[in-house]
Amino acid sequence: MNDSILRRVRDRLSGPATTLISEGCKIVGQISGNGDFLINGEFDGDCDLSGSVMLAEKGYCKGTLKADAIIISGKVDGDNIANGIVESTDSARINGTVTATSIAIAEGAIIEGEMQTTSRNALWNLSRKGRIE
Repeated sequence: MNDSILRRVRDRLSGPATTLISEGCKIVGQISGNGDFLINGEFDGDCDLSGSVMLAEKGYCKGTLKADAIIISGKVDGDNIANGIVESTDSARINGTVTATSIAIAEGAIIEGEMQTTSRNALWNLSRKGRIE
């Protein structure tokens, strides 16, 4: 990730330390709870967090990401649902739906799927039902 992206990510984070899934590490399962995550390895499963999820350039996620903010520099095969912003860098590769109150796509990012913005209340109601309409 370039320095300007890292600076923006650091500016957004507050509170406890970020949980790191390191390069070369693969996690299979479900992540839920509070806090911020940085995925530099592989994650296969669903994520439902109150906090931020950052997928580094070498990171890969197969499954649904739900969080307050999602920042993608790596590859995602699955849906991305944010209570706030979904932001992609130029190296992002997304195959799935992107739903958020705000979406920022950098030039060079590749997105194969739908993008939709919605209000916070409508978004969380949809995600609680387990589907996006």
